[in-house]
Amino acid sequence: MPETDEKLAAMRHSLAHIMAAAVQRLKPEAKFGVGPAVENGFYYDIDLGETKLSEEDFGKIEAEMRKIISEDQPFERLEKPVDEAIAWARESGQPYKEELLNDLKRSGTTVAKDLNAEEMGTIAGGDAAVDSVSFYKNGDFTDLCRGAHVESTGKVGAFKLLRVSGAYWRGNEKNPQMQRLYGAGFFSEDELKRHLEMLEEAKKRDHRRLGQELDLFVFSDMVGAGLPLFTPRGTILRDQLLGFSEELQRAAGFQKVAIPHITKQVLYEKSGHWDKFGDELFLVKSQETSDQFVLKPMNCPHHAQIYAARPRSYRELPIRYMESTIQYRDEKKGELNGLSRVRAISIDDAHVFCALEQIEAEFTSIMNMIKDMYGVLGMKFSARLSFRDDSDGYLGDPTSWEKAQKTIEDVAKKLDIDYFVEEGEAAFYGPKIDIMVTDALGREWQCATEQLDFVQPERFGLTYVDAEGTEKQPVMIHKALLGSFERFLAVYIEHTAGRFPTWLAPEQIRVITVNQEDPTVECANKLVEQARQLGLRIEIDNSNESVGKKIRAAEVAKVPYSVVIGEKEITSGEVMPRVRSDIKVQGNGQPVGIEQFLKTVANEAKSRVHKTSLHG
Repeated sequence: MPETDEKLAAMRHSLAHIMAAAVQRLKPEAKFGVGPAVENGFYYDIDLGETKLSEEDFGKIEAEMRKIISEDQPFERLEKPVDEAIAWARESGQPYKEELLNDLKRSGTTVAKDLNAEEMGTIAGGDAAVDSVSFYKNGDFTDLCRGAHVESTGKVGAFKLLRVSGAYWRGNEKNPQMQRLYGAGFFSEDELKRHLEMLEEAKKRDHRRLGQELDLFVFSDMVGAGLPLFTPRGTILRDQLLGFSEELQRAAGFQKVAIPHITKQVLYEKSGHWDKFGDELFLVKSQETSDQFVLKPMNCPHHAQIYAARPRSYRELPIRYMESTIQYRDEKKGELNGLSRVRAISIDDAHVFCALEQIEAEFTSIMNMIKDMYGVLGMKFSARLSFRDDSDGYLGDPTSWEKAQKTIEDVAKKLDIDYFVEEGEAAFYGPKIDIMVTDALGREWQCATEQLDFVQPERFGLTYVDAEGTEKQPVMIHKALLGSFERFLAVYIEHTAGRFPTWLAPEQIRVITVNQEDPTVECANKLVEQARQLGLRIEIDNSNESVGKKIRAAEVAKVPYSVVIGEKEITSGEVMPRVRSDIKVQGNGQPVGIEQFLKTVANEAKSRVHKTSLHG
């Protein structure tokens, strides 16, 4: 970690302690969980019994934090034998700290595993029980903590409390629900101000709000949490993105396959997914047989069965299957979040079966598709090369891993892709490239992925016969250009603020009538008919509202083009298109013939460009 990042993390962690100390001054009954530094700030999990924090409390807590900061209290590190620490927690009325300490006494690993302590910076876990633990004290507040901190409370930067939400202790819904109090923390007031402005803009772009305003998707309690229903407009978005993904894949030699949504449990036992994801699976009972079925959480074992259906020769490789289908995960209800986290996950999934020496060519082809995809979408990305570390949690031959990881990095270098290596982030079955997309607000999201898999071919006994007649095992590559459609749409809606490019826009043109008289309606209908023959998505607003209100409605709906039809347009056969402000158009503000206008928009949509000329 760079030195600046370490200092920022220490400052934010110190702010978490200062916030907890302020809450304790105001509410001495508070019981504390953990309080880490996180991206852009910090939080603390707090149990206040029946008392609920709200934004109305933030001012008082912030004022108390400023008092503690002005007192410039030093952060003092203390060390206690673990039994003495447990007694301290019990006497202080801190049951959550007592639980953590008892776990540490038994085995440090338990705490590290349950709380991701290394990341959160709360307490250290190891492979064996610990004899002593560290505390940090500032003023009259003492907390179980491994550090790091700034020198004193007066050395922190600018901060602001942001929100409070519910959080189950240790992430387990069977445990008590605590209140997670979040704050932002930066070195300077200017940095904090920019961050708060970004958060305000993010609220305006929230995909859940825009999804409702633009009529893209809905949720129904009768259908179930985490199961989105896409409206006609939202379905157009899905279909256009899917069509683009499949177009790129077909050009790269992928063939479509189709599989069912349920499977016998034994398939996932054989693949290894049952042991890894068993708690996340939806179970399905047959009324006709004793077979246990599950809703499929992934497609790869099914595609492996298509490959295994008959003997394969090296001449057939690589074999490339693609399928856009829905997978199902029984996600915790409290973790569901609009389209960002759902239980029905649509994936533009694909799998390649190839020889070891074909990996470089296949990864190169896939990365070129990703470059094309995100280039058209206007989104910058970097590649996270997720490699193994020295631990024992990986399956497969280490030599094959080493060769594959070198091949992946060579591909990133040859294609001049901005990349970084993360050791320890590989899947248990092979290394991977995760595509980290940056949105308009500078936020980073993991979307596309390509992963090597040495394990499933072995588990399913997949083979091919090489040129010498020897039976060999293929390598499997998992690929997705968009990843989860739902998650990508959440990212893309917020990236564009709902201003979709013309090729993706659910409604590309809106025709606005000046009046409801027959000549006007007839001209508008004729324009619509011409547009639809060109494959354009067009609607008429022939309501009894004023032209001004109709134009405003088109703007709110973020329609790329709108045209007003009245006597002047009927007589001249020309229109003066109103163009959404983000679309770059040459010749805007000048009248254009209706036929020329429609052909231009149709070409813009077909070409998936972001700028065009209305006059050819």
